[in-house]
Amino acid sequence: MEKIGNIIESIAHEKGLKLAEAKEAITTALIKTAKRVFVEDNEYGVDIDDKTKDLTLFQKVLVVSDEDERLEENIDDVEKYITITEAKEVDPDLEIDDELTYPISLDDMGRTAAAVLYRELEFHLQRLLEQNIFERYRQKVGEAVSSTVVRVDNDQNTFLEYKEAKAILPMKSRIKGEKFKVGDVVRSVIRKVFIDKKAGMQVELSRTSPKFLEELLKLQVPEINDELVIIHGSARIPGERAKVALSSVTPNVDAVGATVGTKGIRINAVSNELHGENIDCIEYSEIPEMFVSRSLSPAIISAVRIEGEKAIVTVPSDQKSKAIGKSGINIRLASMLTGFDIELVELGGGSSTAGSDGIGTQETTSNPDALKALFGDDD
Repeated sequence: MEKIGNIIESIAHEKGLKLAEAKEAITTALIKTAKRVFVEDNEYGVDIDDKTKDLTLFQKVLVVSDEDERLEENIDDVEKYITITEAKEVDPDLEIDDELTYPISLDDMGRTAAAVLYRELEFHLQRLLEQNIFERYRQKVGEAVSSTVVRVDNDQNTFLEYKEAKAILPMKSRIKGEKFKVGDVVRSVIRKVFIDKKAGMQVELSRTSPKFLEELLKLQVPEINDELVIIHGSARIPGERAKVALSSVTPNVDAVGATVGTKGIRINAVSNELHGENIDCIEYSEIPEMFVSRSLSPAIISAVRIEGEKAIVTVPSDQKSKAIGKSGINIRLASMLTGFDIELVELGGGSSTAGSDGIGTQETTSNPDALKALFGDDD
């Protein structure tokens, strides 16, 4: 088979494959074809000359001693080994453990072999294409994408068309109250890429991930896209409320102001995309106490003390409900954003806590001595 190298280069260019990958796929297909057409137990190899572009299929035989027990495996048409005596008749320079090769004419393989080779080539090239697509999309995890709805099943899972991949937006990753129909263009973030044994490669999308909020902010706020404003973290209760921690790399840029935009135009555009989700923009601080205090906005905090993974926060009695928020949403988001278990201590009253997982509240008690300790009062 002459000039096969030119054909391989054409296939690689057409399919968007690397030349080495296309060569490997064709080599594998040829060897499998030879095993099916000739003798399955024999060893075969392929050589592609980069200069002449010619391809050679050959059978490999291992040179062994005249008394080697493995010679017994050479039965019927199987020929894996050759004695050193026979090998030297072919090439006097051969030694034990060398390989002797016999070229096989591809032109004599027949029409059946050609059909087998075609199927093998198609199979291995398709697997290679799928693997390349998988690796390419796996690198896109966390990126925002827009895709068109092609189907919604009975469980309200939404299937979308995204380039050459199958994408799915599970119901659990959809904001509460959202409904999509065929033809809708949906914006989401790539949550993960995986191989399903029946459906092949699939891309799972999400509209509830905090990463989706961050990607939307990047699209709406040039200062974030240009890395003049940095997002240090975000926390969401999808469709209800979110908090995002921001900082500026230059004093000339107000991180919160730039993100909110004139009359809130930028943050409102993001909120509308998130089904009306309220978004609190918070200035990040490397000082944990300051960061926790800001994260509990709009509540005014009296003091914060960090004890390991817990933040003990003192609030005036009239600020406690603001710090907790409706159904505990504010303290839960603050805990998720900062990573601290937050315990609220009311001046002259009890306390409430929220873990970094945002689950539950509990009541405890405090006393004047404890309050003095919170404020660092040694008098």
